[in-house]
Amino acid sequence: MTPHTHVDARAVDAATRLRAAGLRVTDSRRAVVDALIERPHASADELFAVVASTLPATSLQSVYNALGDFVDAGLARRIEPAGRPGLFELRVADNHHHLICSRCGAVEDVDCVVGEAPCLTPSDAHGYAVRVAEVTFWGVCPACTADVDAGPGARAEAAAS
Repeated sequence: MTPHTHVDARAVDAATRLRAAGLRVTDSRRAVVDALIERPHASADELFAVVASTLPATSLQSVYNALGDFVDAGLARRIEPAGRPGLFELRVADNHHHLICSRCGAVEDVDCVVGEAPCLTPSDAHGYAVRVAEVTFWGVCPACTADVDAGPGARAEAAAS
């Protein structure tokens, strides 16, 4: 298995990504990769909606199968924010983290800012050889903050204009 580093999502086409991961190139898999490029941090259901618009015969199960193959091959990563369905992304093997809005669920990538991977070291590793540290920052995104700051009166005023 070849490690996949973060590259511009649009710089490498789906077939090249699949081959590099040792996976057979199929229309369904290509469509799922393209959907992940279009919608990073998407759930399987969200990806299915995108894929079904271009490949109507595709099933939700085939999207789940492709995603499982992608994760197993190191092409994609599954993140599991508390209280949300699993989300998938193509950015792998760089030990980045995520910022998640606790109101709308928006997800942003956050690079490690200090040190080398893993960028966090446990106080006691209990004999484990730590390879990755997963950190999720929870907060309120700028759009939700602006919505709250505007208040109900300002939202009603904006809707009327």
